[in-house]
Parts: sequence; structure tokens; C-alpha cells
Amino acid sequence: MNEEQQHILLAIARDTVKAAVTGGPGPAIQSDDPDLLAPYGCFVTLKCQGRLRGCIGQFISDRPLIELIAEMAAASATKDPRFFGHPLTARELGDLDIEISILSPLERTNDPLSLRLGIDGIYIKRGYISGCFLPQVAAETGWSKEEFLSFCCSHKAGLAPDAWKDPQTEVYLFTAEVFGAPSRGL
Repeated sequence: MNEEQQHILLAIARDTVKAAVTGGPGPAIQSDDPDLLAPYGCFVTLKCQGRLRGCIGQFISDRPLIELIAEMAAASATKDPRFFGHPLTARELGDLDIEISILSPLERTNDPLSLRLGIDGIYIKRGYISGCFLPQVAAETGWSKEEFLSFCCSHKAGLAPDAWKDPQTEVYLFTAEVFGAPSRGL
């Protein structure tokens, strides 16, 4: 995405979060830009003073990216199950940083240790249970490849930490174009 496209997507996300939290009207979502109308997967991450306040996404989409960004921004603000007891509030909007991750297609790997820390995200699936980490999580935590895979299994998917080594566990890699904007006093 070029700078203008990033600006448009961040504005849509910011305006949607504000509307979701305050109950106000959402932004008008329209574009004739082919990149913004393409069906990419994405995640929207919300942080307030460096603390995670929501992160929701979808790997596959059959809708335009610009629409999915709005949906994931609203969901990150109001539907992240980690924050059901203390959802994002209007008072936090002034300190809210928004990060958007536009995802590449998932690629299954038979060699999970082939992942590139800080470049590849992981999606781990076993039966109906799954979990994922975006690529930037490895850089933020300083984890090794093994730790990245193990924490995804145990903390995100609820599997045994070494489940990624089991051939019945599917491991997928993906990359993300990540961009964001610090708070502007929503």
C-alpha cells in the first residue's frame, strides 16, 4: 500500500473505532482504488499507552479490504474476548494507537522452524482448535523460533506447547504489511 492508501485505511479504522465506542455514526466507506477493493485478509490492533486493547482479524476475505478494515476495527474495539470485562472506553480514544496488518495468503509448512522471525506470522491449527501470532509479535517479545511456536500453541490455541512438532498439527506461515499511526486525540 502506498502512503495515501495507508492514510485512507487508518482514517477508516480510526473513525470506525470512535463510532463503535461512542455509538456515533460510522464513516462512509467507499473507494474506486483497486487495491482497497481487493479481498485481502487483515488484522487491526489497538493499543493504549503501549498496552494491547484489542486485536481482531481475518485471514481470508471475499469482501473489499476497505470494508474488512472497518469491520475488524469495530470488532477490535468492542468484541475482543480478552477485554469483555473492561472494553475500550471513550476516555481512551485520545491515547489510542492503531496498527493495521494486511496479510499474505497462508502457506502450509512441513518445517515450522523455517519461519523467519519478525517476517513470518504463524497460524497453528489442530482439528477445530487454532491460534495465531502476527509477525511483529516475535520482534516485540524477543522470542526464539521455538518459543514463538510454543507460545502460539499454548497461549493462543490452548494446545500443548510442543504441539507444533506433531504431524497432525497444521502450521501455516504468512507475511504482513504492517503500518500504523499514533493517537491523534480521537
